[in-house]
Amino acid sequence: MKLILIRGLPGSGKSTKAKTYDALHVEADMYYVNEQGDYNFDPRQLQQAHEWCQNTAEDGLKQGLDVVVSNTFIKQWEMKAYRQLALKYKADLVIEVCREQYGSIHDIEPSVIKRMAKDWQE
Repeated sequence: MKLILIRGLPGSGKSTKAKTYDALHVEADMYYVNEQGDYNFDPRQLQQAHEWCQNTAEDGLKQGLDVVVSNTFIKQWEMKAYRQLALKYKADLVIEVCREQYGSIHDIEPSVIKRMAKDWQE
């Protein structure tokens, strides 16, 4: 069983890469997609989105599934909960970094992406 974390700036190909795995794919952005498939980001719900993502990943691991999580994970501490899940469920932890720039599908301002790049922790 694997827990794969895919990290990178917005528009770096994280979601595309995640879809190549035969695994349960979750990301915080999925929290903002309604029943019609429309994406409606609300920054006030960011904590809930990440809690949902972690809980969904944990549910998959409980079922013995391989799980891939694609989030920005700009800071190392943002992966801590997932590292703990890998230990708890004895899953092999794989961390991949996407470094390409294809352009954000969520219309994130270039200044925001620039700030995120400045804050990036290897």
